[in-house]
Amino acid sequence: MTTQTTAPGTPSTPAAAPATGLIGIPEHLGRALATGGGALTVVSTFLAWTWTAAFPGDLTVYGYPGGLQVLALIGGALTTLFGLSSYGVKGLGWLTPAGADGAIKFSALAAFATVWYTVVAITVDLGGVVNLEPGGFVAALATLVALLGALALPFERPAPEPHDPDDTGWELFRHRLRGGRDIAKAAFAGGTARPVGALPSYAEILIIVAVLGLGLTVFTYGIGTEYDELFIGFLITAAFGFAALNKAGLVAQASQITARHQNITICGAFVAAAMFPFTQTDDQYATVGVYILIFGTVALGLNIVVGLAGLLDLGYVAFLGVGAYAAAMVSGSPSSPFDVHFPFWAAVLVGAAASLVFGVLIGAPTLRLRGDYLAIVTLGFGEIFRITANNLDGTSGPDVTNGSNGISSIPNLNILGFDFGAEHAVAGFTIGRFANYFFLMLVITAIVVLVFRRSGDSRIGRAWVAIREDETAALAMGINGFRVKLIAFAVGASLAGLAGTVQAHVTYTVTPEQYLFAGPIPPNSAFLLAAVVLGGMGTISGPLIGAALLFLIPNKLQFLGDYQLFAFGLALILLMRFRPEGLIPNRRRQLEFHEDAEAPTVLTKAGA
Repeated sequence: MTTQTTAPGTPSTPAAAPATGLIGIPEHLGRALATGGGALTVVSTFLAWTWTAAFPGDLTVYGYPGGLQVLALIGGALTTLFGLSSYGVKGLGWLTPAGADGAIKFSALAAFATVWYTVVAITVDLGGVVNLEPGGFVAALATLVALLGALALPFERPAPEPHDPDDTGWELFRHRLRGGRDIAKAAFAGGTARPVGALPSYAEILIIVAVLGLGLTVFTYGIGTEYDELFIGFLITAAFGFAALNKAGLVAQASQITARHQNITICGAFVAAAMFPFTQTDDQYATVGVYILIFGTVALGLNIVVGLAGLLDLGYVAFLGVGAYAAAMVSGSPSSPFDVHFPFWAAVLVGAAASLVFGVLIGAPTLRLRGDYLAIVTLGFGEIFRITANNLDGTSGPDVTNGSNGISSIPNLNILGFDFGAEHAVAGFTIGRFANYFFLMLVITAIVVLVFRRSGDSRIGRAWVAIREDETAALAMGINGFRVKLIAFAVGASLAGLAGTVQAHVTYTVTPEQYLFAGPIPPNSAFLLAAVVLGGMGTISGPLIGAALLFLIPNKLQFLGDYQLFAFGLALILLMRFRPEGLIPNRRRQLEFHEDAEAPTVLTKAGA
């Protein structure tokens, strides 16, 4: 008798669906449209877009791009280069180490958004489409074609999630919305950049110099935008352009190279920053630069408390005020109750020491608290400082701070005969008052960066990170949590006081209303905390970049009037929604928000 055994049938795995684009255009045609549209966009920027110079930027000239045309030219050029790289053109493969498709989509989107914003602005400002010249129509059509072609590039669609047949209409709508969001996210996703091979040291240093030079150029262009339309166009191009470079893998490879030469990168960044005043024709934007450095330096000090030690401090701006008041009282101001005039180095020590003492006095009884309770106490300290400074006017209390009038007429610094209030000629360039303080503040920032870096890499820095990650586990391992947190509080306070000594001389006057918890003008505690979170907690460059953006963008959005803070807040919400780890996160924090990301082989002591 023969027994026939049949193996149980295994369910066949469904074949993966072929990769397709968001738009039903063949891949080869879509790639050609994207590349050709980018090239046509470049050509269109050399044509006139309007007939009258009434629109800012003078877009009436043939053969020479101006104003917003320059930004459209950049978007079109990036789209063309990434498109040619996707074809395997010899010599362009290095542009897309993580793949070209995601970069093409973002660069095409940058060109499309910039050009169509310009076309709409011309139409609205000048009163109709008739004010467009043929170049404007060509640019609008070219960017639309490029974007449609880019959206036709194939990508791997995520598997759809099953839905419950009993779902209500609203639940079914939300399910479809989530599915559409996942598809859109996959459409614009990029690959993993291949590691940078071994290059000669001089070649890597040249790459670092090029990256820093590009950063200085972008910052100088952004801060020097002369009219509102150009600044909005700059924001559009910068945001989508950076996303395109990131998807191409160039940002990741640049980060690998700078990580190999951290000391050179930091020194080069300060040299690039020192070149900024020499790119300006007057002292107007040096004013913005020095305030950005003050704001960024204080944010970097707060980063020790929040980013490394994990302590939520909502009254940190009070330490900046303590340092500023202390320095103002000993700098020879006629409003000071003390008839003394210390040299700058002594005033710096007084300001930093005063903030350090207040940090210890406030931290000692409160740092045994955790989380929200500590935040409430620090918020109260910030308000107590401001109210106390208001009341020490000789009427409500002793005459120490001159009340709401503050300490005024603070003299300019004079260090070794160098008058910071006078103009000086350096190599044929005229350096004004604010440029002088910009260089001084750059030195202060370098000191703060050095303190942050050395403390973060030290034994106490590792203890801060341990406390931040799990205080209970750190205490169980023998770390003195109270002592470690008190040191973080004291160091952060002294660094804020250091910046406050310079701020007192830059602003001429120190008043209590400069040190609020929240307000439209930074620095205040809310903006400082936002700079740390926005830029990237626990990093050096993150708070500096976050502070620059938080100071510069509101300054440039003043044309929105009452809607300025609304637009700014909306932008922050969107950024925190889509990049909660910050613009420049450390690797550990990035993995916390993106669990599917590839874990690094090695983490530094601070998780960077």
